Amino acid sequence: MRTSFLALMALVSPAMADPAFQPVEIAQHVYGGGWEHFVGGGLAVFDCNGDDRPEMLAAGGENPSTLFLNNSTPGNIRFEPMPDGLAITGMTGAYPLDIDGDGTLDLAILRAGENRLLKGQGECQFTPFDLDLAGGDRWTTAFSATWEAGQDWPTLAFGNYVDRSDPDGPFEACDDSFLYRPAGKGYGAPIPLTPGFCPLSALFSDWSRSGHADLRLSNDRHYYVRGGQEQMWAMETTPRLLTEADGWQRHMLWGMGIAQRDLTGDGLPEVYLTSMGDQRLQVQTGEGAAFVDVPFDLGTTAHRPYTGGDGRPSTGWHVAFGDVDLNGRDDIFVSKGNVEQMPVAAMLDPNNLLMQGADGKFVEKGDVAGVASLHRGRGAAMVDFDGDGLLDLAVVNRRAPLEVWQNVTATDGNWLAVELSQPGGNRLAVGAWLELKLGDRILTREITVGGGQAGGTSVPEHFGLGAAERADLRVIWPDGAVSDWVVLPINQTSRIARNGDTLAVDG
Repeated sequence: MRTSFLALMALVSPAMADPAFQPVEIAQHVYGGGWEHFVGGGLAVFDCNGDDRPEMLAAGGENPSTLFLNNSTPGNIRFEPMPDGLAITGMTGAYPLDIDGDGTLDLAILRAGENRLLKGQGECQFTPFDLDLAGGDRWTTAFSATWEAGQDWPTLAFGNYVDRSDPDGPFEACDDSFLYRPAGKGYGAPIPLTPGFCPLSALFSDWSRSGHADLRLSNDRHYYVRGGQEQMWAMETTPRLLTEADGWQRHMLWGMGIAQRDLTGDGLPEVYLTSMGDQRLQVQTGEGAAFVDVPFDLGTTAHRPYTGGDGRPSTGWHVAFGDVDLNGRDDIFVSKGNVEQMPVAAMLDPNNLLMQGADGKFVEKGDVAGVASLHRGRGAAMVDFDGDGLLDLAVVNRRAPLEVWQNVTATDGNWLAVELSQPGGNRLAVGAWLELKLGDRILTREITVGGGQAGGTSVPEHFGLGAAERADLRVIWPDGAVSDWVVLPINQTSRIARNGDTLAVDG
């Protein structure tokens, strides 16, 4: 591999205390239902009323979804359910994105049933788009979106799980997934992504920094049983699966969630895959599309519970990267919980909070931090809910109430957050790369839509800076144009607008 985690240089950053979170009281919301809702349970986080505090839309399964309005102030997280707000049954998850480029966030709603695209109207109001996705009554559990070259509307990928109409199922009865490419101000006929191997997460990313995004699917071996594997679809005129000839290596796992982040500092994203059993952090080897697992002693495998007394294998769901203690190093949160009553897997399965040390290794701090819930965790989010610069946590639980924790970690570290915008249909610059220079280090981040466990976020990109008091930013826009470097103010959110090859900074 190009860069060894274990050879990372120690960072100069202020002394840090252990991470600490406090539970937040919130109205009860439960993700429930039968077999079709053993999986899913996504959480969408986005600002739908323009007050710079992100709301939460929590899937409910057979229960109605709940839209929680964010009434927080710095140091005081507070959510209230919106009366009559998006009470949708059958929902497995949701993702925010600006589909039509009008400056207001829209929603892709995943369901055990017909999926929906909802147009944002402002003030957290939504109406159906007049679009026919021709998807039918399927069981959708994964989603991602990207803007392909020359398009004002996004390409959408819907990952479908088991074909419930197959009389020989459910095992070896994985449904096809579908790709929707824009046709004018709408979408053409769905393009089947066959074979389908029961994806529970999907993510478009420009993995190799080649200038276009390809689609990775994390697939659940529990139902494809044999013959399946993880998949990467190359977004060519006719999408095709990458094979060994492309450098792709065969990986088989009980795939649940997916996320990417450049942890090595080489400018290319690593990928974290949650699973029933091992959680896999993979790096690119520099040989085509080859990804390999990192060494076990890096501390990211999180394969068995660390508290609760149940020693059977863990089941990971949502994964999120973020700098919890603002020391300039990304940490990892994984929501955990048994599928339902799987006897081979732990029933008492705490969430993971893996804190990255100066040597690049990760240490479990979930119990110390106070987020080691033993409920059946599903979708989650790690975002700054109250605007104090610290990343907070929320987790949707199956057959148990949603949980929210406020980050109260004692830290002297600095931070900043960045929100991009540009003219045209891809208003939020999905596919852009942020490069943040801290002295002789560069933190690299791609703007994506997708991943996680049936839910995602559309919030400013948050960076922990450690002791750094200066940060310089440049943007590689989705069309490949590279901006000049600009100095950003620290300990606040900056809105960065594209102005030709320059950046207009509104602090």
